[in-house]
Amino acid sequence: MNMNKTSMGVSDHAGTKFYVERIILDKPKLDEVAQQQTEIQQFSIKEKISDSVRCSVGQWKIWILTWIPLLSWIPKYSIRENGLGDLVSGVSVGIMHLPQGMAYALLASVPPVFGLYTSFYPVLVYFIFGTSRHVSIGTFAVISIMIGSVSERLAPDDHFLTNGTNGSFVVDTEARDVQRVKVAAATTLLCGIFQVLLGLVRFGFVVTYLSEPLVRGYTTGAATHVITSQLKYMFGVSPRRFSGPLQLLYTLVELGRLLPQTHIPTLLITLVSLTALIIAKEINSRYSHKLVLPIPVELLVIIAGTLVSHYADLRTVNGVNVVGEIPSGLVLPKVPEVGFFSSVIGDAFAVAVVGYAINISLGKTFALRHGYKVDSNQELVALGLSNAIGGFFQCYSVTSSLSRSLVQESTGGKTQVAGMVSAVIVLITLLKLGPLFEKLPTAVLSTIVFVNLKGMFMQFQDIPALWKSNRVDLLVWVVTFLCTVLLNLDLGLAASIIFTLLTVIFRTQRPRYSLLGRVSGTELYLETESYKEAKAIPGITIFRSSAMIYYANAELYQEALLQKSGVNVQKLLKLKKRKEKEENAKRKQVKEEDKQAGVLRELANRMMVSMKNVTESVHPNETAKECIINDRTIATVTQGNMNFGFQPEQDSEEKERDKTYTHSSSCIGVQQRTHSIILDFSPVSFIDTVTLKTLKNIFQDFAEVDVTVYIAGCQGCVVQQLERGRFFSESISKSRLFPSIHDAVLHCLCRTDRDLSSSQFTLEMPCVTKL
Repeated sequence: MNMNKTSMGVSDHAGTKFYVERIILDKPKLDEVAQQQTEIQQFSIKEKISDSVRCSVGQWKIWILTWIPLLSWIPKYSIRENGLGDLVSGVSVGIMHLPQGMAYALLASVPPVFGLYTSFYPVLVYFIFGTSRHVSIGTFAVISIMIGSVSERLAPDDHFLTNGTNGSFVVDTEARDVQRVKVAAATTLLCGIFQVLLGLVRFGFVVTYLSEPLVRGYTTGAATHVITSQLKYMFGVSPRRFSGPLQLLYTLVELGRLLPQTHIPTLLITLVSLTALIIAKEINSRYSHKLVLPIPVELLVIIAGTLVSHYADLRTVNGVNVVGEIPSGLVLPKVPEVGFFSSVIGDAFAVAVVGYAINISLGKTFALRHGYKVDSNQELVALGLSNAIGGFFQCYSVTSSLSRSLVQESTGGKTQVAGMVSAVIVLITLLKLGPLFEKLPTAVLSTIVFVNLKGMFMQFQDIPALWKSNRVDLLVWVVTFLCTVLLNLDLGLAASIIFTLLTVIFRTQRPRYSLLGRVSGTELYLETESYKEAKAIPGITIFRSSAMIYYANAELYQEALLQKSGVNVQKLLKLKKRKEKEENAKRKQVKEEDKQAGVLRELANRMMVSMKNVTESVHPNETAKECIINDRTIATVTQGNMNFGFQPEQDSEEKERDKTYTHSSSCIGVQQRTHSIILDFSPVSFIDTVTLKTLKNIFQDFAEVDVTVYIAGCQGCVVQQLERGRFFSESISKSRLFPSIHDAVLHCLCRTDRDLSSSQFTLEMPCVTKL
């Protein structure tokens, strides 16, 4: 037989036709035709480890270039093509680093100068180890507020109260800030260690469990916390600090109570700064295509606020809170206090996961837009090293910023050199310009934070879009936002991840189960509910689940199969047992009747003999009429005036044949309804023990009611798992497996046509398939 005969005629794409002529393939025949490899080379764990640690010049070079990407691209760097763009971009981003670094330091509950440190050291580390060319590493509002919540929890104001004048208590802010810097540095170091370890074990895929709706809902909820934390600086009040669930609501209530005590000069500074920032940012946004560089509005507002505060002496005259002392120069590296690790381990892991999720999502977005690749595991290592090394220089955790990254891209940045240039701008400020900002009002920094969170709150536009596209993702977004707002940042993240995983489990437990039908003239099998031309094949049920089959939904899969197929196995089994019981009872009755008939025959023979003797003695000349009595019939005997009537007795074998015929007819009737079930296993990628047992039960249950079950589209790895689970046996052979639904259907029709050639079943589809 021709195993692969193909003819093709090509006219145009829409009218192209092709014909395939081949035998019907089941698993054994497929293995023979495709020449399956019985022995596939697999390396043991020991061999993999020894291969990975094998040392050679080439291997060392690959390792070095992989772990230090700077060495792979810096020799190819073109100053002519990239130099000017990276310089302009770096200066622009560096100017943005200054106000954002000092402003976000307030979110982290540390002095502003440590925000400048955070905008310098980690940026240099990422320049060496990072793979994204456009993201701007540094301070970020969400990460800062997460660090700030830890710092305020472990170093609250209540722990640093000292005796003031008139018997009052004042907060020793200097000692408090020193302790909070230690907490932030320890949390940052532990966060970096987590990220580096996860990157070394190639665990970059962990971020895939943080879906985009979860990340966007979480960052929006975190932005709400950020805004709330800055209101006290904008109104000039001092609310009590709250912690734990519902912290944000308690804080808002406390701020509402303190509104009558609003510091008017601070409120005026806030309103003026907000007005200037909003107007300038709208100009930047509306005329961005005409502006060579965006207006550095944050820096201009900081300079103006500092000048006004200095010459008007706002701190002394009006009691306005200012930044305070900013030391010049850089700090020496210092080992963070590891004693805090046990207290911040959960927070550090949460910061590590959220920071990496934000960084890799931005990195992949820009990489896709500009046509290069970002290594997710190397990004995890680079971000971890930025945090770990930054922790020794009293920095707090960093990640990429959307606003700075967009500026870096839009102003012509091409490589990581732009990040190094921005770090140089921050370095110049730390060495020479830092003390100039000591008179800057903290309200100005709060307004910068407030305005820069506009993009975060614009994410509320996701709600109507998700309502139209995917309401499960909408539910994830809303629940994540509410959990983050109500349960705080750490508990909110944990609850959101758990809820997201539950939605995945729920969707796999409630998949769409459907019956498939054949589209006439093709080998396509589509859902009969969705396609009018998909017609069900008489006697064959083709069943598909839209989701994976595993322990959580295996029982639901079996129940849906029973419901969709219309074969009530339990009812048919009861009927079958009842018929067998009735047949056994009738068989027993027939045996008893045969036994009684034998006794009657023997009695009749004796009576005939005795009657003959009497007749011969009384009427010796009269001829007697005898009827032959055989094993099957007792005939009527007439002798003189004596009549003995015996009715014919039906043979028990004939009765048995009649019963068998009746049962066979009923079985044929059942087979005409459903004689074969085909399970589409194309969505299945693995088989667990619960699913294996469920499959065995399905095959056995349907076999008892004379319905044969087949599997189509089973992947090779699934077949191997079935073999290891000892699924195949004498009753369930590999010939029940088919590479496609069409092969399984043709096999069922051929088998039915052979078994019931005298019935109405005929092979409606030829083995030569027209596609």
